[in-house]
Amino acid sequence: MSSNESIVQSNFIRHIIAEDLAVNKNQGKVATRFPPEPNGYLHIGHAKSICLNFTLAAENNGTCNLRFDDTNPEKESIEYMESIERDVAWLGFTWAGKYHASDYFEQLYQYAVQLIQQGDAYVDSSTAEQIRSDRGTLTEPGIASADRSRAIEDNLDLFQRMRAGEFADGQYVLRAKIDMASPNINLRDPTIYRIRRVHHHRTGDTWCIYPMYDYTHCISDALEGITHSICTLEFEDHRPLYDWVLDKLQTPCHPQQIEFARLQLEYTIVSKRKLLQLVTEKQVSGWDDPRMPTISGMRRAGVPPEAIRDFCERIGVTKKNSWIEMTVLENCIREDLNESASRAMAVLRPLRVVIENWDDGKTETYQIANHPQKPEMGSRTVPFSRVILIEQDDFMENPPKDFKRLVPGGEVRLRGSYVIKCEQVIKDDAGHVVELRCSYDPATLGKNPEGRKVKGVIHWVSEAQSVPAEIRLYDRLFSHPNPDTLDNFLDAINPHSLEILQNCRVEASLAETTPDVRYQFERTGYFCLDAVDSQPGKLVFNRTVTLRDSWGK
Repeated sequence: MSSNESIVQSNFIRHIIAEDLAVNKNQGKVATRFPPEPNGYLHIGHAKSICLNFTLAAENNGTCNLRFDDTNPEKESIEYMESIERDVAWLGFTWAGKYHASDYFEQLYQYAVQLIQQGDAYVDSSTAEQIRSDRGTLTEPGIASADRSRAIEDNLDLFQRMRAGEFADGQYVLRAKIDMASPNINLRDPTIYRIRRVHHHRTGDTWCIYPMYDYTHCISDALEGITHSICTLEFEDHRPLYDWVLDKLQTPCHPQQIEFARLQLEYTIVSKRKLLQLVTEKQVSGWDDPRMPTISGMRRAGVPPEAIRDFCERIGVTKKNSWIEMTVLENCIREDLNESASRAMAVLRPLRVVIENWDDGKTETYQIANHPQKPEMGSRTVPFSRVILIEQDDFMENPPKDFKRLVPGGEVRLRGSYVIKCEQVIKDDAGHVVELRCSYDPATLGKNPEGRKVKGVIHWVSEAQSVPAEIRLYDRLFSHPNPDTLDNFLDAINPHSLEILQNCRVEASLAETTPDVRYQFERTGYFCLDAVDSQPGKLVFNRTVTLRDSWGK
């Protein structure tokens, strides 16, 4: 099935929403959000969440917001925010509203004051190490802080002074007062505010206290009127805290948190920390390196957004974590590009061929279809002259029995052109083949020769009219299916994940192409122009994916 065809799979979240709409819950509204932290570039795992949230909203005439959970300024930046907006839009989605958790800093503070006034939060002087140590274990209850019984008036005074900047970083925190013996460790008086003198990329130095994620997230959802707060499975144990905060504050809207299994893709790392390590240690050229699982890397590699959306729909939404084979993603990309990519000829490792019975200086041109099954995609002009270039491995002096390309004394068809016959092999002093002398059969343009079987068809370019190009053959960045399971994930880096070919030649029609146009280089793979390094006079093409799965073969 083509990725351009609609594939809509039922899942448990779609069932929940359908049941809610059937009883007119939330007044029949569906409001979702995609809430990334701007501390790195988005990756394929985020794509699943993006597609899920925006698609569920669209299917139900609802809304989906883009919200930046920017409560940790030490690791966040404008650069990351801009990249996130760019990636979501490129995937094909439009947000109903763009928000930031920092928009709500004052409201979040006032809600924290309300918790203190209700006796549901207290200022604690315990260090982070003490809090961790006193938290207890899965089998042992936690130990209450001596500050847990502090008077409400004193807590209010200390919290106001925390905001005013009177205390050093880490001197105090604000904790929710829940249950230090709860079987759910997340409910053992979690920290909801901490002192951090860090410049915020939006609020500057206005604040020196910042709210914690678990406290901020549920309130942000409520303030935006979110109906279904969809997140990954690791937040399932945090749901009681999500509900506790909203119940205690009696917010007018109480979103329903629903968890689904995150994407786990073989041969891939999706930890932002580890992706950042790859960048900072220069294992890759940047966040947008085509080997990276980032949305920007996949875009630069030439992956169509339609293929990513198709992939996210095909793998489905479940409650159980499982590993997805890389071939599933690669096949989605191939299927889309097989339908949408124009064909072209490129010679990656050129071998010179002289057509000896062709008039010197004579040039013919052919109109070759841009797609063999889609005449509506038009055609391009391909010139043919006395000297052409073919792939080195399309010729063998001593071929195996099933070799169907050019051999001494043998014939082969040139794509869209004539049948040629190898008459002579020219070698250099080291015995390497450097040139072939061939003849062409003028009666074979567009038809097979009578009485002769020519089985092979190879691609080619005219030497004089072709364009030089650098071609980068990207492959999987990791050679281990689960690099995260290793003691050091860097040990799994594939040393052959990039091969750069400098002396390639491509059809002249590609000289004016742009990075958003994808091509199938015939018999080679799918490629696009590199958006960063390519420039007029120096074309650089990236391989998106091979024509078929050849990994490990």
